[in-house]
Amino acid sequence: MNSVITDLLPMRFGRWGKIWAAILLMFCAIGAYAYFLQLKNGLVVTAMGDYVSWGIYISNFVFFVAISLVGSLITAVLRLANVHWSTPLTRIAEIIAVSAIIFASLIIIVDMGRPERFLYLMLHSRLQSPIIWDVIVISTYFILSLLLLYIPLLPDLKILIQVNERNQPRLNRFYRFIGSFWKGTPEQVRLSEKAINIMCITIIPVAFCIHTVTSWLFATTYRPGWDSTNFGAYFISGAFLVGAGAVVVAMFVFRKAYHLEKYITELHFDKMGKVLVMLALLYLYFNINEYLVPAFKMRKPESAHLMDLFAGEFAPLFWSAILVGMVLPIAILLFKKGRKPLPMFVAGLMVVVGAWFKRYLIVTPTMLHPFLPMQDVPQRYHHYFPSWEEWAIVMGSLAGALLVITYLARIFPIIPIQETISEQHEKAA
Repeated sequence: MNSVITDLLPMRFGRWGKIWAAILLMFCAIGAYAYFLQLKNGLVVTAMGDYVSWGIYISNFVFFVAISLVGSLITAVLRLANVHWSTPLTRIAEIIAVSAIIFASLIIIVDMGRPERFLYLMLHSRLQSPIIWDVIVISTYFILSLLLLYIPLLPDLKILIQVNERNQPRLNRFYRFIGSFWKGTPEQVRLSEKAINIMCITIIPVAFCIHTVTSWLFATTYRPGWDSTNFGAYFISGAFLVGAGAVVVAMFVFRKAYHLEKYITELHFDKMGKVLVMLALLYLYFNINEYLVPAFKMRKPESAHLMDLFAGEFAPLFWSAILVGMVLPIAILLFKKGRKPLPMFVAGLMVVVGAWFKRYLIVTPTMLHPFLPMQDVPQRYHHYFPSWEEWAIVMGSLAGALLVITYLARIFPIIPIQETISEQHEKAA
């Protein structure tokens, strides 16, 4: 028991940890400066215009929303299915989910030319608008994800308070503030388990809603490439894939950084590899369905958009996203050797990077191919490439999400201590 606590306690940043945090803070500072310029000068600093009014910001928003769904996949689905091997991964998944949903909300405010008018969304909301549905479901999902991170953390907070009595007074005050009421009585344990089960059941339909509603923001806008009834399932399958890929990357990094080889074993990588293959095959199926059917009919408004993706300006990016984000990870993970930690890390990274560019491809090419052809407009309207301010803000938001994950891992145990001890006692019994 003492060895488990010692192994899983949060650790101070070492040299590399401080360098990592400093790099992330630098990207955040550059992003904040770029956003200051955008607030000062307006959206004119971006490359967006009359046609591409949703640019890289919305691509980043969809990416963050997608990654956030991993909390419901790992924590809720596997917990309800009584899958015990997922225990070391649940807190990693919830930390990723919380950080991603925070920055999904922030990037939408960044996309607004007048962020001070955000309050009007609450005061003058219209339930007919899918945007309001998105606001409601994102807020609900954020609260549920926060509770699913916090409530299972309570038994560990009691351990942290006891261990930190002799040192780290600031952290100990924080632990007492958020968890001193937890005594570990049978009644408290019963209530917390009941609450966790209720939230696990609740968060699954909310998770499906969050990405379905996000997909409807596109599908209810009449444009080539978005005029699809398949978008809800297409988005959900892609979200589960990128979320699982992010967990695999985090597993590898935390395992190396915190020396958790005893707790995050090769078995966990093998199991997650199989999950990743299943999700990649599912998403590949929806991609084939999404592009093959309109390509077969090749209606005139769709043809320019599809040809641009298949063989035109966006073809290198499109085929790279398909190959890197789905086909190559499947080829790696189908074999047992490919489900070892290092190949899994590479495959997970490929999935995450491919998923980000896939979201870019969902937004930009469609907006450059409206139903009414572009005529008598400046040449720059025919193309879109983000300005340095846009890139800086997007990189700053990605760095901010990683910074939240980094600091949460510094403050809280990345693997549940009490659950691990309980499972070891059960196995021994």
